[in-house]
Amino acid sequence: MTAVEQNLPSKEQAPKTIYLKDYRVPDYLIKTTDLRVEIYDKDERHDGETIVSAMLHLYRNPAATRPATQLTLHGADLELVSIALNGNVLGAGDYEFGEESLTIFNTPEEFTLITITKITPEQNTSLEGLYRSRTMYCTQCEAEGFRKITYYLDRPDVMSEFTTTVVANKKYPVLLSNGNLIDQGELDGGRHYATWHDPFKKPAYLFALVAGDLAHIEDKFITCSNRDVVLKIFVEPKDLDKCDHAMQSLKHSMRWDEEVYGREYDLDIFMIVAVDDFNMGAMENKGLNIFNTSCVLAKPETTTDAGFQRVEGVVAHEYFHNWSGNRVTCRDWFQLSLKEGFTVYRDSEFSADMGSRTVKRVEDVTLLRTAQFAEDAGPMAHPIRPESYIEISNFYTMTVYEKGAEIIRMLATLLGKENFRKGTDLYFDRHDGQAVTTEDFVKALEDASGRDLTQFKRWYSQAGTPRLHITDSYNEDAQEYSLTIKQSCPPTPECEHKLPFHIPVAVGLIGSAGDLPLVLKNAKPDFETSDNTFRVLELTEAEQTFVFDRVQEKPVPSLLRGFSAPVKWHYDYSRTDLVLLMSRDSDGFNRWEASQQLGLQAIQQAMAAYQQGQALSGWNLDADLIDAYRSVVQNESLDKAMVAYMLSLPSEAYLSELADEVDVEAIHYGRSAVRKALAHALRNEFETIYRTYDHQQAYAATADAIASRSLKNVALGYLMLLNDEALINLCEQQYRSANNMTDVMAALTQLVNSEANLARQFAQAALDDFYQRWQNESLVVNQWLSVQAMCVLPGTLEKVKALQTHAAFDGKNPNKIRALIAGFCNSNAINFHADAGAGYQFLANQIIHLNTQNPQIASRLLTPLTKWKKYNPQRQALMKSQLERILAEPDLSKDVFEVVSKSLA
Repeated sequence: MTAVEQNLPSKEQAPKTIYLKDYRVPDYLIKTTDLRVEIYDKDERHDGETIVSAMLHLYRNPAATRPATQLTLHGADLELVSIALNGNVLGAGDYEFGEESLTIFNTPEEFTLITITKITPEQNTSLEGLYRSRTMYCTQCEAEGFRKITYYLDRPDVMSEFTTTVVANKKYPVLLSNGNLIDQGELDGGRHYATWHDPFKKPAYLFALVAGDLAHIEDKFITCSNRDVVLKIFVEPKDLDKCDHAMQSLKHSMRWDEEVYGREYDLDIFMIVAVDDFNMGAMENKGLNIFNTSCVLAKPETTTDAGFQRVEGVVAHEYFHNWSGNRVTCRDWFQLSLKEGFTVYRDSEFSADMGSRTVKRVEDVTLLRTAQFAEDAGPMAHPIRPESYIEISNFYTMTVYEKGAEIIRMLATLLGKENFRKGTDLYFDRHDGQAVTTEDFVKALEDASGRDLTQFKRWYSQAGTPRLHITDSYNEDAQEYSLTIKQSCPPTPECEHKLPFHIPVAVGLIGSAGDLPLVLKNAKPDFETSDNTFRVLELTEAEQTFVFDRVQEKPVPSLLRGFSAPVKWHYDYSRTDLVLLMSRDSDGFNRWEASQQLGLQAIQQAMAAYQQGQALSGWNLDADLIDAYRSVVQNESLDKAMVAYMLSLPSEAYLSELADEVDVEAIHYGRSAVRKALAHALRNEFETIYRTYDHQQAYAATADAIASRSLKNVALGYLMLLNDEALINLCEQQYRSANNMTDVMAALTQLVNSEANLARQFAQAALDDFYQRWQNESLVVNQWLSVQAMCVLPGTLEKVKALQTHAAFDGKNPNKIRALIAGFCNSNAINFHADAGAGYQFLANQIIHLNTQNPQIASRLLTPLTKWKKYNPQRQALMKSQLERILAEPDLSKDVFEVVSKSLA
């Protein structure tokens, strides 16, 4: 079908596509960058404006292969006041403007360029570059925001030493930038300044600046070489009591990185600033991390356990970037996973060490399977190192981050702990202060370990989720057990036919009493491990058979232990097999996986009944399935968090991802029927769990305490399905008396989603009470918006529309948009897909509105509509029509255009 037939823009109309194959080293480099940023707010100058003076010391790049007689700088939304080269003011004929560029003619081998520009942070709703958020001015420069501050070589392979002077009115007493403070003082007119110097070269995307009326907490960290580092977290004064958890997380991260990776912090100060208006979670700017408030602020009364864990993980992630992203950065944005995938892996391992390793693995894989696997199967599928993009902001994806982390995990598995550490040490030592590629990273691992990773590198260039089909056979006489594994990968936009991947398949064999010893026939000596019940098989061909000797009984295979590779796999387990794995497997992840497969089988039975017109009220489960779940509850050796996860059925999002054609109603009502059946069958067990929990114990964000609350609230969720007045009263009592936000939100969620009349009365009263109590706490109000947006009862869309006019909602704040709009469209399938496409029209309206206001957020909201091909023909037509309506909008941003056009292609 042609572009015209699909209403797609022609090549001439479409925004430019950037290709990896076209990469060229910069003609010039910047030795030093001296900035003076003078901020004036609306009270000082009409509309507020900022004057940016930039002095750049440029020189010809020795690696450039073509002669350069001109310099092209990036710039967007800037007003050029003046420009001078080596002290000579340039006239109009000495330079020219492009769409987002400034080209200077007749440039020498080395020179100093001074530009003065005006910008208006007060009007910057894109939240890229320098903008105002509540009581402060702040920056967000990754990926290409610095070009909205001044004209510059805004690309990651241009690294410069920055000195920054920030000037503002004294009503903004805190003036911050990267590096160490070297000067500060007062100026006339009630103004003051602060000068910061960062001795480490960095690309422009790591630049940061803050000016605001902020308070801070302070601590210190003594490094492994006995240096004192000052630690400061800056927040609005009202939030000062919510910083302690972030500070402790930071100190734990710094120590962990020294002990596990040998990485010591390098500046005299490390600062975090919390910002309420922020497109992302946080940003690792050198020495001055800028965070979304949701990733810094935490205290028991306002923050759930998930919030506490998120703060710990994000603080660690951004700190770890100091080496895996800052000291060694990426050459170009195609290499984004070089820093993000590696750092996600590092923060995941940190969180595993801080809490339960198995629980963390379950959480990570759950996210991967529901979100990243869906991305791999959709129109935006791309390798972790994409070959092209229109707007790089669209590639801050689950693939680059989460799948990127899984690829690093596979490398660690294949090389072993010692060789992997040698490889990362070599990588940091070899490339410190450089902008490099994924090939450089893999080469360091190869050189340190002696392994050939040529085939493994296909993970970087081939998109899609590989499929493994696994069969087995057992020869009782020879006591031989064989596993045959076939791999394939479906077509994706960049490639139809995939070469075989190099896949580590971790396995165990389970007998009647538990793990069996493994003796792999014809094994290489380096396959030997200290644990003879665990082995990593290396799948490198389209089909391979692995034979185990001395297997004294027919085993049940424990496959992909610890989820050793980001793949989908099939083995024909019986229910008896799954019950054995659930009770006997020594691998905690695979015990959970067995529980999920049991739940999946039960849900699929209920879905089939629903699709055949059978009533699901009073749906019953087989006795052996109930016994399997009962045994989980009664197993005192299991971690409580694992019990909670094993009792939680596969999510609607995961069930949708598994389906070739998503039947929204069958998934929702089938899963609900199984949950209700379990609630009835295990009522006594759930009541025991709930009533034995000490509801008044002091809050602690420890792994054990979080696990106890998690299990208790899972039990409450099941009990509330029974519509029993006594249990509903128990839930309302928890809402009223809980001493922490985790329990408050758990109770409120159950009340809001209950069909019982008594619960509906309690729910409205609780929602009113919640808002009155917390209306001045922005992050808590976000939870209030989310719980209503995700209510599965009918009428939720109209409620969401009404909330858009509520004082609690700010249509320019990304956190509010994510809480209400994304909460409904991404996490409430039964209502989003209802009412003949009303949800689709609603989402398209929001995207069209946000397209010019904040293109990044608009683009990210598109995800539910991009999946249109997975639904029935009626829904496909409705969803597609909304995508076409968006595409027809004038002045469509690159961000939105790329996602919509690829979805319709």
